[in-house]
Amino acid sequence: MKLRFIICLAAVSLLLQSCTLPWDTQQAGDVLYKDDFSNAASGWDRVDAEDRVTDYVAGLYRILVKGKNIDVWARPGLSFGDVRVEVEGAKAGGDDNNDFGVICRYQDDQNFYFMVISSDGYYGIAKRKEGQVSLLGSAMMVSSDQIKQGNATNHLRADCVGATLRLFINQVMVFETQDADYKQGDVGLLAGSFDNPGTEILFDNFVVLKP
Repeated sequence: MKLRFIICLAAVSLLLQSCTLPWDTQQAGDVLYKDDFSNAASGWDRVDAEDRVTDYVAGLYRILVKGKNIDVWARPGLSFGDVRVEVEGAKAGGDDNNDFGVICRYQDDQNFYFMVISSDGYYGIAKRKEGQVSLLGSAMMVSSDQIKQGNATNHLRADCVGATLRLFINQVMVFETQDADYKQGDVGLLAGSFDNPGTEILFDNFVVLKP
């Protein structure tokens, strides 16, 4: 199992590294924060618990969801107002029926926005309020051909500007909605499982930009 994990990790790492770094195309003044996860002391959560693992591994950031029907998140401990958040993410293990993406305007564990896709081709923008999760602008997650399914790497971008929330997948805007509950807060990463535990997502090239 250990050898299998190392081989899988190496393959996903190569996929992520082959993608264009989001900040490579930005002016230096546009970047508010960035992390390629090469420094394991850069401030993100490092947790190994019964139902989750969040930690640095081989120059990437790993979220492993050990339980079912739960979301797991991690953050660097910062605060921003209007932001554009970008990251590369790829599934390294578990069911394609999952979700993963980015967080903005995190208040606490009970209150924040998150923009996610699934490895079987669905997306959504959601809000966690007082611990209750609801999709914004749609009754359920929506399918999109823009999502590369399975273990492929996807580039995600979330804009949180005023009351407007936008999700871009692989450079294409797929959804926009409105919500004014949260004005500022932390940013972060999220991954979740549904009926089957074991969702494992590897992230790279996290960047926060001025929108």
